[in-house]
Amino acid sequence: MIDPFWLLFAAKLVLAAGIVVTASLLVERSGPLLGAMIATLPISAGPAYVFLALEHDADFVSGSALASLAVNAATAVFMTLYALLARSRGLALSLGAGLLAWLTAAAAISRVEWSLAGAVALNLAVFAPCLALVLPRLAATPPVRAAARRWDIPVRTVAVMALIAAVLLIGRALGPMAAGFAALFPVVTSSLAMLLQPRIGGPATAAVFTNALIGMAGYIPTLALLHLSAPPLGSPAALGLALAACMLWNGAVLALRGRPRRLAAQPQD
Repeated sequence: MIDPFWLLFAAKLVLAAGIVVTASLLVERSGPLLGAMIATLPISAGPAYVFLALEHDADFVSGSALASLAVNAATAVFMTLYALLARSRGLALSLGAGLLAWLTAAAAISRVEWSLAGAVALNLAVFAPCLALVLPRLAATPPVRAAARRWDIPVRTVAVMALIAAVLLIGRALGPMAAGFAALFPVVTSSLAMLLQPRIGGPATAAVFTNALIGMAGYIPTLALLHLSAPPLGSPAALGLALAACMLWNGAVLALRGRPRRLAAQPQD
């Protein structure tokens, strides 16, 4: 009988790579906002929690969600640093510095035994200044212009899948205690940076990450809901509620941030 891990591994690999490529194409055709909202759906964390729910009880899922909630603050640091650096620096420096910042912040966060209130407070304390740093720069974002190279997407798709595979296998080797942290490792956003920055440039990719940071703020209520609802409702129902909350957040962000553009496009009397 095939180990369920390998089935989920293959499914997550294909799904995540497909969504990353789709999001990159949407960025090129529809702008940074829509691509960012798709990229910040739980396409990485979601399958990881499905896998956890298959192997562990609802209390384990609840505890992992609390760990993920705390480390979500590290993701905000990663995305902010990348967005700031990518405007004037290359991919290697921008992404490397961002991932190093994530690892440093995650290591510090792992030393604390977080309560729900503490994890939420940490996220609010980190996301507020991060958003204040990057949001004003959105107005100076240049138009997206992608280089037309047929081999670009296939080659980088393979690179994205290799990165996702490496992280999945490392996360499995770390054991269940690290599950919550591994689930929030920025696999999809790192892959998106690898795919987009060489095609559309640093400033436009930074705009994607700025919009994605708004999407990641929605993980605060989403993970808190998963943590609270898993024990009384069971993992399947809790995961469904968390997914609905995340989609509702991203849909609301898309509607609210897209509204000024629609109003500006309307003819004036």
